[in-house]
Amino acid sequence: MCLTQNFWELTVSGLALGSVYALIALGYTLVYGVLQLINFAHSEVFMLGGFGGLFMVQWLYPTATPSGWVSVGLVVAGIVGGAAFGGVTAFALERVAYRPLRRRGAPRLAFLISAIGASLLLLNLAGKEFDYQNVAMPQLYTSGEVFSVFGAPVTTNQLVVAGAAVVMLIGLDRLIARTRLGQGIRAVAQDSEVASLMGVDIDKVITRTFVIGGILGGVAGFLFGIQFGVQYNMGFAAGVKAFTAAVLGGIGNVRGAVLGGLLLGVAENLGVACIQSSWRDVVAFLILVAILMLRPTGLLGERLGRHA
Repeated sequence: MCLTQNFWELTVSGLALGSVYALIALGYTLVYGVLQLINFAHSEVFMLGGFGGLFMVQWLYPTATPSGWVSVGLVVAGIVGGAAFGGVTAFALERVAYRPLRRRGAPRLAFLISAIGASLLLLNLAGKEFDYQNVAMPQLYTSGEVFSVFGAPVTTNQLVVAGAAVVMLIGLDRLIARTRLGQGIRAVAQDSEVASLMGVDIDKVITRTFVIGGILGGVAGFLFGIQFGVQYNMGFAAGVKAFTAAVLGGIGNVRGAVLGGLLLGVAENLGVACIQSSWRDVVAFLILVAILMLRPTGLLGERLGRHA
């Protein structure tokens, strides 16, 4: 009964949330594609991107409530700030936490420990520097109903979040499919040794892949902050859910990460429609366990290759 009454409303809000999950999931799946490992510090890249967008907006925020092109400019500035913080953080992570281990031929366990250590460091550093409270994003625009889908209202907030995410997702898809950098990423993901013999600079491709993933994660942090505010520990739950989305779609598959993010956002909303909202995270974790048990390669399969 609860699903039939609110199905379309839950679906619309779930797609907006799922688009944010998709952006974060792409960071996991890109790094996995070139290194065959999970960057568990990516959740903190997402968190710092949220703070970067917040600081940019606070710096530019006018004295009066913004409207029109001023609102558009603030949203764009927040996206740029989030992308910059996320990209720089991801670049530093690759140089400090991963590259030295890769050059020494360290075992996979060393990468995992390094990622967890970097994640804890950034988490506690952010809590100390940015305070331990949730910080609300300044009101960038007036959010109201723009139109409806089968009776379900679509708000300005949902359009901004989903629209920005879709633009980033399409841009990444074109970059991977049409550019020289995209060819290098696909080559390293398929077979890093052959790619190296063909003249591909492995270190450069890996660094740029981390930066691209960081930019997407940082933008996701800002978009998430628009809806829920920014907090030092916001990366954990969102990071696990994004990892679930990557596994759901097929980790290592870019379009699979997008599909997994959208499906997870909708499944979360529908799953808690008839129970308490506090069960939202449980629903995501149950989906992760179910996918790992029933179809560990995900919906669109897994692209495997020899790691760099």
